[in-house]
Amino acid sequence: MITRQRLAVGVCALLAALAAGIAVPAGAVADETTAQDAPKVDLVLDVSGSMLAKDIDGGSRMDAAKQAFNEVVDSTPQEVQLGIRTLGANYPGNDRKTGCKDTAQLYPVGPLNRAQAKTAVGTLQPTGWTPIGPALLKAADDLNGGHGSRRIVLITDGEDTCAPLDPCEVAREIAAKGVGLTIDTLGLVPDSKLNKQLSCIAEATGGTYTSVQHKEQLSDKVNQLVDRTAHKVVTPVAVDGTAQCATAPALKSGLFTDREEFAQHRFYRVDVKPGQELRASVSVSDDRQVSPDYGVTLRALTTHGREIVRGEATGSGRTDVMSTGLRYPKAKSDDEDAPAETVCLQVADSFSPAAGVKTTPGMPLELTVDVVDGPDQAADVASFGLGRGWWLLGALVLTGFLAGLVWGWVSRWRIAIWRSN
Repeated sequence: MITRQRLAVGVCALLAALAAGIAVPAGAVADETTAQDAPKVDLVLDVSGSMLAKDIDGGSRMDAAKQAFNEVVDSTPQEVQLGIRTLGANYPGNDRKTGCKDTAQLYPVGPLNRAQAKTAVGTLQPTGWTPIGPALLKAADDLNGGHGSRRIVLITDGEDTCAPLDPCEVAREIAAKGVGLTIDTLGLVPDSKLNKQLSCIAEATGGTYTSVQHKEQLSDKVNQLVDRTAHKVVTPVAVDGTAQCATAPALKSGLFTDREEFAQHRFYRVDVKPGQELRASVSVSDDRQVSPDYGVTLRALTTHGREIVRGEATGSGRTDVMSTGLRYPKAKSDDEDAPAETVCLQVADSFSPAAGVKTTPGMPLELTVDVVDGPDQAADVASFGLGRGWWLLGALVLTGFLAGLVWGWVSRWRIAIWRSN
């Protein structure tokens, strides 16, 4: 006699067998990750005299920073190359010119010796000025080389004291080089001017700003940023778009970064073969104050200037990023030797700077280009727009149908036995 347990096991086995039959074929999802150089992080610590203030959980700001650094050094992933740079750590005098040069590499960016790094941090004593701008320039140099992700984590309790070298402009210059470097900032004092400056630095490179008032919060945030650097990322390739398609750079599938002036047009060229589809998207970051009412347009044009398709986005008020995209399928040709079509991608924006805002360098622009095999039109029609996923839906429907038949048969069989008894 078949027990309920045996019945349940039999049904589960049948469903498992059916499910195995519709498993995704090997190789259906390609591993697109590629070998990258080791990720790098440069921790930039303010060691100016104000770090002696005791207003973080009853201790000094310097003690909180040291504790955070020690915890971060202990937990840094093995694959991350970590460095530590100071600002205001060595010159105690009043000469501004000298004080604004006071930035030094405490521990070089490279494979981490945890004991040596913690010993170096333990020797720090709050001393001098707050040259944030010069420190960021040096930190960018510390991270030169390789193609892995790169991140600067700035921890400070005060504004830069070395104007006219504006640290926000320094961050924009670093971003304009297209080196794929991110600057994250952490402020230890809830001051509106400091918040504004650190937010501007972070936004210029796509980083984050955090106001920190507790030891545990500081440690957690720095650890989070270092761990984030270890995640594999696609590093954008820096390109220079032009004002005309004829002289524009030729792009293949990939992620690209550029700079675009206010109300400027930037052109790029992409070759699309018959039967392929061009998919493109663009994001423009308004990393400074802009006037309300703006927009971003991405157009696909022929080499003669005829518009093929466009994508556009508009807004008003305040935003950080505007994005849009487009798709262009190139019809198949009966001629196997048919040449590829050169498509001109035009990026335009209608941002305008607020009064007194600098217009250079241009705003960060990120362009994604993907040229893929076009959809099978017959398959699309037959599967009601499901494309290549029709087989999976069909298999799931068949599985459900068979499972229903089996369950119905088993139920009727059990009822028949019950009645016979």
